[in-house]
Amino acid sequence: MAEQFDVVVLGGGPGGYASALYGASAGLNIAIVEEARIGGTCLHRGCIPAKELLQTAEVLRTVRTAKEFGVDAGQPTVDLATSLARKQTVVDRLTKGLEGLLKGRKVTVYPGTGTVVDAAARLVRVSDGTEITATSLIIATGSAPRSIPGFDFDGERILSSDHVLTMDQVPGRVAIIGGGAIGCEFASYLADVGSEVTVLEALPSILPGVDKQVADVVARAFKKRRITVETGISVTGYDRGEALTLHAHRGDETGDLEVDAIVVSVGRRPRSENIGLEASGVTIDERGFIAVDDHMRTSVPGVYAVGDVVPTPALAHVGFAEAIVAIKTILGEPVVPIDYDRVPWGIYCHPEVSFTGLTEQAAIDRGYDVEVSAHRFMGNGRALIIGESDGMVKIVAERGTGVILGVHIAGPWATELIGEGYLAVNWEATAADLGALIHPHPTLGELFGESALALTGRSLHG
Repeated sequence: MAEQFDVVVLGGGPGGYASALYGASAGLNIAIVEEARIGGTCLHRGCIPAKELLQTAEVLRTVRTAKEFGVDAGQPTVDLATSLARKQTVVDRLTKGLEGLLKGRKVTVYPGTGTVVDAAARLVRVSDGTEITATSLIIATGSAPRSIPGFDFDGERILSSDHVLTMDQVPGRVAIIGGGAIGCEFASYLADVGSEVTVLEALPSILPGVDKQVADVVARAFKKRRITVETGISVTGYDRGEALTLHAHRGDETGDLEVDAIVVSVGRRPRSENIGLEASGVTIDERGFIAVDDHMRTSVPGVYAVGDVVPTPALAHVGFAEAIVAIKTILGEPVVPIDYDRVPWGIYCHPEVSFTGLTEQAAIDRGYDVEVSAHRFMGNGRALIIGESDGMVKIVAERGTGVILGVHIAGPWATELIGEGYLAVNWEATAADLGALIHPHPTLGELFGESALALTGRSLHG
Protein backbone atom coordinates (compact mmCIF):
# COMPACT_ATOMS: atom_id res chain seq x y z
CA MET A 1 0.00 0.00 0.00
CA ALA A 2 1.30 3.43 -0.95
CA GLU A 3 1.73 5.88 1.91
CA GLN A 4 -0.75 8.77 1.69
CA PHE A 5 0.01 12.46 2.16
CA ASP A 6 -1.74 15.76 1.52
CA VAL A 7 1.19 16.91 -0.64
CA VAL A 8 4.17 15.10 -2.14
CA VAL A 9 7.02 17.32 -3.32
CA LEU A 10 9.47 16.01 -5.90
CA GLY A 11 12.76 17.80 -5.22
CA GLY A 12 14.23 19.41 -2.10
CA GLY A 13 15.68 22.63 -3.51
CA PRO A 14 14.36 26.13 -2.74
CA GLY A 15 11.02 25.60 -4.51
CA GLY A 16 10.62 22.16 -2.99
CA TYR A 17 11.62 22.78 0.61
CA ALA A 18 9.73 26.10 0.65
CA SER A 19 6.59 24.25 -0.49
CA ALA A 20 7.06 21.75 2.33
CA LEU A 21 7.80 24.29 5.05
CA TYR A 22 5.01 26.67 4.07
CA GLY A 23 2.50 23.86 3.63
CA ALA A 24 3.46 22.16 6.86
CA SER A 25 3.09 25.44 8.76
CA ALA A 26 -0.52 25.48 7.48
CA GLY A 27 -1.12 21.98 8.86
CA LEU A 28 -0.66 19.89 5.70
CA ASN A 29 0.89 16.43 5.90
CA ILE A 30 3.81 16.67 3.47
CA ALA A 31 6.54 14.42 2.04
CA ILE A 32 9.64 15.41 0.07
CA VAL A 33 11.59 13.11 -2.24
CA GLU A 34 15.19 14.31 -2.64
CA GLU A 35 18.01 12.42 -4.36
CA ALA A 36 20.86 14.29 -2.64
CA ARG A 37 20.83 16.63 0.37
CA ILE A 38 18.07 19.10 1.15
CA GLY A 39 18.85 22.52 -0.30
CA GLY A 40 19.23 21.73 -3.99
CA THR A 41 21.40 23.62 -6.45
CA CYS A 42 21.12 26.95 -4.62
CA LEU A 43 22.55 25.70 -1.37
CA HIS A 44 25.05 23.12 -2.64
CA ARG A 45 26.10 24.14 -6.17
CA GLY A 46 24.81 27.66 -6.73
CA CYS A 47 23.85 30.73 -4.74
CA ILE A 48 25.47 30.01 -1.39
CA PRO A 49 28.81 28.46 -2.43
CA ALA A 50 29.27 30.99 -5.25
CA LYS A 51 28.68 33.96 -2.96
CA GLU A 52 30.97 32.46 -0.33
CA LEU A 53 33.81 32.37 -2.89
CA LEU A 54 32.94 35.88 -4.05
CA GLN A 55 33.21 36.95 -0.41
CA THR A 56 36.73 35.51 -0.38
CA ALA A 57 37.46 37.72 -3.39
CA GLU A 58 36.03 40.76 -1.59
CA VAL A 59 38.18 40.13 1.48
CA LEU A 60 41.21 39.81 -0.79
CA ARG A 61 40.43 43.15 -2.48
CA THR A 62 39.98 44.78 0.92
CA VAL A 63 43.33 43.58 2.20
CA ARG A 64 45.06 44.62 -1.02
CA THR A 65 43.83 48.19 -0.57
CA ALA A 66 44.14 48.29 3.23
CA LYS A 67 47.22 50.52 3.08
CA GLU A 68 45.04 53.34 1.71
CA PHE A 69 43.25 53.31 5.09
CA GLY A 70 46.49 53.33 7.06
CA VAL A 71 46.50 49.58 7.65
CA ASP A 72 49.60 47.84 6.27
CA ALA A 73 48.71 44.16 5.95
CA GLY A 74 51.41 43.32 3.44
CA GLN A 75 50.76 41.48 0.19
CA PRO A 76 47.94 38.96 0.67
CA THR A 77 47.82 35.50 -0.86
CA VAL A 78 44.90 33.16 -1.43
CA ASP A 79 44.63 29.64 -0.03
CA LEU A 80 41.75 28.15 -2.01
CA ALA A 81 41.71 25.01 0.15
CA THR A 82 40.89 27.13 3.20
CA SER A 83 38.28 29.09 1.27
CA LEU A 84 36.64 25.88 0.05
CA ALA A 85 36.61 24.51 3.59
CA ARG A 86 34.91 27.64 4.87
CA LYS A 87 32.41 27.43 2.02
CA GLN A 88 31.55 23.86 3.01
CA THR A 89 31.17 24.86 6.65
CA VAL A 90 28.61 27.51 5.67
CA VAL A 91 26.77 25.07 3.37
CA ASP A 92 26.69 22.32 6.00
CA ARG A 93 25.40 24.68 8.68
CA LEU A 94 22.57 25.90 6.48
CA THR A 95 21.74 22.35 5.38
CA LYS A 96 21.49 21.13 8.95
CA GLY A 97 19.27 24.10 9.73
CA LEU A 98 16.91 23.21 6.89
CA GLU A 99 16.84 19.55 7.90
CA GLY A 100 15.97 20.63 11.43
CA LEU A 101 13.16 22.88 10.22
CA LEU A 102 11.64 20.08 8.14
CA LYS A 103 11.89 17.64 11.02
CA GLY A 104 10.37 20.16 13.41
CA ARG A 105 7.37 20.63 11.12
CA LYS A 106 6.99 16.86 10.72
CA VAL A 107 7.78 16.79 7.00
CA THR A 108 8.68 13.24 5.88
CA VAL A 109 11.83 13.17 3.74
CA TYR A 110 12.40 10.22 1.39
CA PRO A 111 16.02 9.96 0.22
CA GLY A 112 16.26 8.84 -3.39
CA THR A 113 15.10 9.71 -6.89
CA GLY A 114 11.36 10.05 -7.38
CA THR A 115 9.46 9.00 -10.50
CA VAL A 116 5.89 9.94 -11.32
CA VAL A 117 4.08 6.63 -11.89
CA ASP A 118 0.60 8.08 -12.34
CA ALA A 119 0.22 11.85 -12.47
CA ALA A 120 -3.58 11.76 -12.33
CA ALA A 121 -3.41 9.72 -9.12
CA ARG A 122 -0.38 11.69 -7.84
CA LEU A 123 1.48 8.40 -7.35
CA VAL A 124 5.27 8.60 -6.98
CA ARG A 125 7.80 5.77 -6.69
CA VAL A 126 11.06 6.39 -4.87
CA SER A 127 14.20 4.67 -6.20
CA ASP A 128 14.21 2.27 -3.22
CA GLY A 129 10.81 0.97 -4.34
CA THR A 130 8.70 2.91 -1.83
CA GLU A 131 5.45 4.22 -3.30
CA ILE A 132 3.73 7.35 -1.99
CA THR A 133 0.63 9.16 -3.11
CA ALA A 134 -1.01 12.46 -2.30
CA THR A 135 -3.95 14.72 -2.93
CA SER A 136 -1.54 17.17 -4.59
CA LEU A 137 1.86 16.73 -6.24
CA ILE A 138 4.41 19.55 -6.59
CA ILE A 139 7.24 19.04 -9.09
CA ALA A 140 10.34 20.99 -8.05
CA THR A 141 13.15 19.06 -9.71
CA GLY A 142 15.21 22.14 -10.53
CA SER A 143 17.83 22.62 -13.21
CA ALA A 144 21.35 21.69 -14.31
CA PRO A 145 24.11 23.61 -16.12
CA ARG A 146 23.52 23.87 -19.85
CA SER A 147 26.33 22.99 -22.24
CA ILE A 148 26.84 23.80 -25.92
CA PRO A 149 27.75 21.46 -28.79
CA GLY A 150 31.41 20.51 -28.82
CA PHE A 151 32.01 21.61 -25.23
CA ASP A 152 31.06 18.61 -23.13
CA PHE A 153 32.06 19.08 -19.50
CA ASP A 154 35.04 17.03 -18.29
CA GLY A 155 35.47 18.70 -14.90
CA GLU A 156 39.15 19.38 -15.53
CA ARG A 157 39.52 21.86 -18.38
CA ILE A 158 35.98 22.24 -19.75
CA LEU A 159 34.06 23.40 -16.71
CA SER A 160 30.48 24.03 -15.66
CA SER A 161 29.47 26.28 -12.79
CA ASP A 162 29.49 23.20 -10.55
CA HIS A 163 33.16 22.58 -11.32
CA VAL A 164 34.25 26.18 -10.73
CA LEU A 165 32.83 26.02 -7.22
CA THR A 166 35.16 23.14 -6.29
CA MET A 167 38.41 24.30 -7.95
CA ASP A 168 41.35 24.15 -5.55
CA GLN A 169 43.87 25.56 -8.04
CA VAL A 170 43.74 28.89 -9.83
CA PRO A 171 44.00 28.44 -13.63
CA GLY A 172 46.41 30.86 -15.29
CA ARG A 173 44.17 31.77 -18.25
CA VAL A 174 40.42 31.26 -18.40
CA ALA A 175 37.85 31.82 -21.13
CA ILE A 176 34.29 32.22 -19.92
CA ILE A 177 31.70 31.50 -22.60
CA GLY A 178 28.68 33.60 -21.69
CA GLY A 179 28.59 37.08 -20.20
CA GLY A 180 25.35 36.80 -18.26
CA ALA A 181 24.94 37.01 -14.50
CA ILE A 182 26.77 33.77 -13.65
CA GLY A 183 29.50 34.37 -16.23
CA CYS A 184 30.21 37.84 -14.84
CA GLU A 185 30.27 36.57 -11.27
CA PHE A 186 32.84 33.91 -12.21
CA ALA A 187 34.87 36.43 -14.22
CA SER A 188 34.99 38.73 -11.22
CA TYR A 189 35.96 35.95 -8.81
CA LEU A 190 38.62 34.36 -11.00
CA ALA A 191 40.22 37.70 -11.85
CA ASP A 192 40.49 38.57 -8.16
CA VAL A 193 42.15 35.28 -7.22
CA GLY A 194 44.71 35.57 -10.02
CA SER A 195 43.42 34.27 -13.35
CA GLU A 196 43.75 36.09 -16.65
CA VAL A 197 40.10 36.19 -17.71
CA THR A 198 38.43 36.62 -21.08
CA VAL A 199 34.63 36.80 -21.31
CA LEU A 200 33.09 35.81 -24.64
CA GLU A 201 29.49 36.92 -25.15
CA ALA A 202 27.42 36.27 -28.28
CA LEU A 203 25.17 39.31 -27.79
CA PRO A 204 26.22 42.96 -28.27
CA SER A 205 26.87 43.52 -24.55
CA ILE A 206 27.43 41.63 -21.34
CA LEU A 207 24.62 41.23 -18.82
CA PRO A 208 21.81 41.01 -21.39
CA GLY A 209 18.51 42.09 -19.88
CA VAL A 210 20.22 44.53 -17.50
CA ASP A 211 19.68 48.25 -18.07
CA LYS A 212 22.33 49.43 -20.52
CA GLN A 213 23.75 52.18 -18.32
CA VAL A 214 24.17 49.73 -15.46
CA ALA A 215 25.72 47.05 -17.69
CA ASP A 216 28.14 49.70 -19.01
CA VAL A 217 29.28 50.39 -15.43
CA VAL A 218 30.29 46.74 -15.08
CA ALA A 219 31.94 46.66 -18.52
CA ARG A 220 34.08 49.70 -17.65
CA ALA A 221 34.97 48.26 -14.24
CA PHE A 222 35.98 44.95 -15.84
CA LYS A 223 38.23 46.81 -18.26
CA LYS A 224 39.95 48.62 -15.37
CA ARG A 225 40.47 45.24 -13.70
CA ARG A 226 42.00 43.83 -16.92
CA ILE A 227 39.14 41.44 -17.53
CA THR A 228 38.88 41.20 -21.31
CA VAL A 229 35.32 41.33 -22.63
CA GLU A 230 34.60 40.33 -26.23
CA THR A 231 31.01 40.74 -27.45
CA GLY A 232 29.30 39.56 -30.62
CA ILE A 233 31.44 36.41 -30.41
CA SER A 234 30.50 32.86 -31.41
CA VAL A 235 32.65 29.91 -30.38
CA THR A 236 33.05 27.02 -32.82
CA GLY A 237 35.21 24.53 -30.94
CA TYR A 238 38.62 24.00 -29.39
CA ASP A 239 41.78 21.93 -29.76
CA ARG A 240 43.51 20.19 -26.90
CA GLY A 241 47.21 20.46 -26.35
CA GLU A 242 49.41 21.69 -23.56
CA ALA A 243 46.95 24.59 -23.67
CA LEU A 244 43.41 24.73 -25.01
CA THR A 245 43.08 26.60 -28.30
CA LEU A 246 39.58 28.07 -28.45
CA HIS A 247 38.20 28.90 -31.90
CA ALA A 248 35.86 31.86 -32.20
CA HIS A 249 34.55 34.31 -34.75
CA ARG A 250 32.86 37.70 -34.90
CA GLY A 251 31.04 38.09 -38.18
CA ASP A 252 33.52 37.17 -40.90
CA GLU A 253 36.52 37.53 -38.58
CA THR A 254 37.97 34.41 -37.00
CA GLY A 255 40.51 34.04 -34.23
CA ASP A 256 42.01 31.67 -31.68
CA LEU A 257 42.50 32.12 -27.96
CA GLU A 258 44.89 30.01 -25.89
CA VAL A 259 43.69 29.28 -22.36
CA ASP A 260 44.17 26.76 -19.59
CA ALA A 261 40.47 26.29 -18.84
CA ILE A 262 37.12 27.04 -20.44
CA VAL A 263 34.07 27.81 -18.31
CA VAL A 264 30.76 27.33 -20.12
CA SER A 265 28.20 29.68 -18.60
CA VAL A 266 25.26 29.78 -21.00
CA GLY A 267 22.39 29.24 -18.59
CA ARG A 268 20.68 26.23 -17.11
CA ARG A 269 18.31 23.56 -18.42
CA PRO A 270 15.24 22.28 -16.56
CA ARG A 271 15.43 18.79 -15.09
CA SER A 272 12.10 17.50 -16.36
CA GLU A 273 13.41 14.40 -18.10
CA ASN A 274 13.52 10.86 -16.66
CA ILE A 275 11.04 11.55 -13.87
CA GLY A 276 8.04 9.91 -15.51
CA LEU A 277 6.47 12.96 -17.12
CA GLU A 278 6.78 11.84 -20.75
CA ALA A 279 3.49 9.89 -20.71
CA SER A 280 1.90 11.66 -17.75
CA GLY A 281 -0.19 14.24 -19.56
CA VAL A 282 1.82 17.07 -18.02
CA THR A 283 2.58 19.59 -20.79
CA ILE A 284 6.29 20.25 -21.37
CA ASP A 285 7.52 22.81 -23.90
CA GLU A 286 10.23 22.30 -26.53
CA ARG A 287 12.93 23.53 -24.13
CA GLY A 288 11.95 21.05 -21.42
CA PHE A 289 10.10 23.48 -19.14
CA ILE A 290 6.84 22.42 -17.50
CA ALA A 291 3.94 24.66 -18.54
CA VAL A 292 2.02 26.21 -15.62
CA ASP A 293 -0.66 28.86 -15.14
CA ASP A 294 -0.41 31.83 -12.75
CA HIS A 295 -1.36 29.54 -9.84
CA MET A 296 1.50 27.12 -10.69
CA ARG A 297 -0.99 24.48 -11.89
CA THR A 298 0.13 22.13 -14.66
CA SER A 299 -2.13 20.61 -17.32
CA VAL A 300 -2.98 17.71 -14.97
CA PRO A 301 -5.38 18.52 -12.10
CA GLY A 302 -3.72 18.26 -8.70
CA VAL A 303 -0.20 18.52 -10.16
CA TYR A 304 1.82 21.73 -9.69
CA ALA A 305 5.35 22.80 -10.66
CA VAL A 306 7.61 25.48 -9.17
CA GLY A 307 11.19 26.73 -9.41
CA ASP A 308 13.73 26.24 -12.18
CA VAL A 309 11.68 23.51 -13.88
CA VAL A 310 9.12 26.12 -15.01
CA PRO A 311 9.88 28.95 -17.53
CA THR A 312 10.25 31.76 -15.00
CA PRO A 313 13.39 33.50 -13.64
CA ALA A 314 15.74 30.84 -12.27
CA LEU A 315 16.16 32.48 -8.88
CA ALA A 316 15.82 30.88 -5.46
CA HIS A 317 13.55 33.65 -4.18
CA VAL A 318 11.28 33.16 -7.19
CA GLY A 319 11.07 29.48 -6.23
CA PHE A 320 10.10 30.54 -2.69
CA ALA A 321 7.35 32.80 -4.03
CA GLU A 322 6.05 30.15 -6.43
CA ALA A 323 5.96 27.62 -3.60
CA ILE A 324 3.72 29.93 -1.56
CA VAL A 325 1.42 30.44 -4.56
CA ALA A 326 1.14 26.67 -5.11
CA ILE A 327 0.40 25.90 -1.45
CA LYS A 328 -2.16 28.69 -1.19
CA THR A 329 -3.87 27.34 -4.29
CA ILE A 330 -3.91 23.83 -2.79
CA LEU A 331 -5.44 25.27 0.39
CA GLY A 332 -8.06 27.16 -1.60
CA GLU A 333 -6.82 30.51 -0.32
CA PRO A 334 -6.78 33.76 -2.35
CA VAL A 335 -3.62 34.09 -4.43
CA VAL A 336 -1.88 37.15 -5.83
CA PRO A 337 -0.11 35.89 -8.98
CA ILE A 338 3.59 36.74 -9.25
CA ASP A 339 4.44 39.72 -11.44
CA TYR A 340 7.68 38.46 -12.96
CA ASP A 341 8.50 41.89 -14.42
CA ARG A 342 8.99 43.17 -10.89
CA VAL A 343 11.12 40.34 -9.50
CA PRO A 344 14.25 41.71 -7.75
CA TRP A 345 17.54 40.44 -9.17
CA GLY A 346 21.01 40.42 -7.63
CA ILE A 347 24.31 39.86 -9.44
CA TYR A 348 27.33 39.56 -7.16
CA CYS A 349 30.21 40.50 -9.43
CA HIS A 350 32.34 43.54 -8.57
CA PRO A 351 30.74 46.04 -8.80
CA GLU A 352 27.49 44.42 -7.71
CA VAL A 353 24.32 44.81 -9.78
CA SER A 354 20.68 44.71 -8.71
CA PHE A 355 17.44 45.68 -10.38
CA THR A 356 13.69 45.38 -10.28
CA GLY A 357 10.99 46.42 -12.73
CA LEU A 358 11.44 47.70 -16.27
CA THR A 359 14.64 48.96 -17.83
CA GLU A 360 14.48 52.34 -19.51
CA GLN A 361 14.36 50.73 -22.96
CA ALA A 362 11.76 48.15 -21.95
CA ALA A 363 9.51 50.89 -20.56
CA ILE A 364 9.81 52.86 -23.80
CA ASP A 365 9.10 49.73 -25.84
CA ARG A 366 5.89 49.23 -23.85
CA GLY A 367 4.70 52.70 -24.71
CA TYR A 368 5.51 54.59 -21.52
CA ASP A 369 6.58 58.21 -21.64
CA VAL A 370 9.53 57.89 -19.27
CA GLU A 371 11.74 60.14 -17.24
CA VAL A 372 14.96 58.96 -15.66
CA SER A 373 17.03 59.99 -12.68
CA ALA A 374 20.55 58.59 -12.28
CA HIS A 375 22.89 59.50 -9.45
CA ARG A 376 26.43 58.18 -9.11
CA PHE A 377 28.11 56.89 -5.98
CA MET A 378 31.12 59.14 -6.59
CA GLY A 379 29.21 61.92 -4.78
CA ASN A 380 28.02 59.72 -1.92
CA GLY A 381 29.80 60.15 1.42
CA ARG A 382 29.52 56.53 2.56
CA ALA A 383 30.76 55.24 -0.80
CA LEU A 384 33.84 57.45 -0.56
CA ILE A 385 34.42 56.37 3.04
CA ILE A 386 34.47 52.67 2.15
CA GLY A 387 36.48 53.35 -1.02
CA GLU A 388 33.84 52.02 -3.43
CA SER A 389 32.57 54.98 -5.45
CA ASP A 390 32.06 53.29 -8.83
CA GLY A 391 28.44 52.88 -9.90
CA MET A 392 25.01 54.49 -9.83
CA VAL A 393 21.39 54.33 -8.75
CA LYS A 394 18.99 54.78 -11.67
CA ILE A 395 15.24 55.20 -11.35
CA VAL A 396 12.88 54.89 -14.31
CA ALA A 397 9.51 56.59 -13.80
CA GLU A 398 6.43 57.41 -15.84
CA ARG A 399 6.39 61.06 -16.83
CA GLY A 400 3.41 62.90 -15.44
CA THR A 401 2.30 60.37 -12.83
CA GLY A 402 5.75 59.86 -11.32
CA VAL A 403 5.02 56.15 -10.82
CA ILE A 404 8.28 54.21 -10.39
CA LEU A 405 8.60 51.64 -13.20
CA GLY A 406 12.10 50.33 -12.49
CA VAL A 407 15.09 50.68 -10.18
CA HIS A 408 18.59 49.73 -11.33
CA ILE A 409 21.75 49.79 -9.23
CA ALA A 410 25.42 49.10 -9.90
CA GLY A 411 27.87 49.64 -7.11
CA PRO A 412 28.74 48.78 -3.50
CA TRP A 413 26.25 46.51 -1.73
CA ALA A 414 23.78 46.92 -4.59
CA THR A 415 22.18 43.59 -3.75
CA GLU A 416 21.41 44.81 -0.23
CA LEU A 417 20.01 48.12 -1.48
CA ILE A 418 17.42 46.79 -3.92
CA GLY A 419 14.83 45.98 -1.24
CA GLU A 420 13.60 49.56 -1.11
CA GLY A 421 13.48 49.67 -4.89
CA TYR A 422 11.40 46.50 -5.00
CA LEU A 423 8.90 47.90 -2.51
CA ALA A 424 8.63 51.09 -4.57
CA VAL A 425 8.05 49.25 -7.85
CA ASN A 426 5.79 46.55 -6.40
CA TRP A 427 3.58 49.02 -4.54
CA GLU A 428 3.56 51.46 -7.49
CA ALA A 429 4.99 54.28 -5.40
CA THR A 430 5.65 57.65 -7.01
CA ALA A 431 8.79 59.73 -6.99
CA ALA A 432 7.02 62.16 -4.66
CA ASP A 433 6.22 59.31 -2.23
CA LEU A 434 9.86 58.31 -2.09
CA GLY A 435 11.16 61.88 -2.02
CA ALA A 436 9.21 62.48 1.18
CA LEU A 437 11.00 59.64 2.99
CA ILE A 438 13.98 60.35 5.25
CA HIS A 439 17.09 58.35 4.40
CA PRO A 440 19.80 58.10 7.08
CA HIS A 441 23.06 59.97 6.39
CA PRO A 442 25.72 58.92 5.61
CA THR A 443 24.49 55.75 3.93
CA LEU A 444 24.64 54.23 0.49
CA GLY A 445 20.85 54.04 0.52
CA GLU A 446 20.41 57.81 0.62
CA LEU A 447 21.45 57.86 -3.04
CA PHE A 448 18.15 56.14 -3.78
CA GLY A 449 16.27 58.93 -1.99
CA GLU A 450 18.33 61.55 -3.82
CA SER A 451 17.48 60.02 -7.18
CA ALA A 452 13.77 59.94 -6.34
CA LEU A 453 13.81 63.52 -5.08
CA ALA A 454 15.37 64.70 -8.33
CA LEU A 455 12.38 63.28 -10.23
CA THR A 456 10.10 65.69 -8.37
CA GLY A 457 11.91 68.60 -10.00
CA ARG A 458 13.87 69.54 -6.90
CA SER A 459 16.92 67.94 -5.34
CA LEU A 460 19.55 68.52 -2.70
CA HIS A 461 22.92 67.35 -3.96
CA GLY A 462 22.06 66.34 -7.54
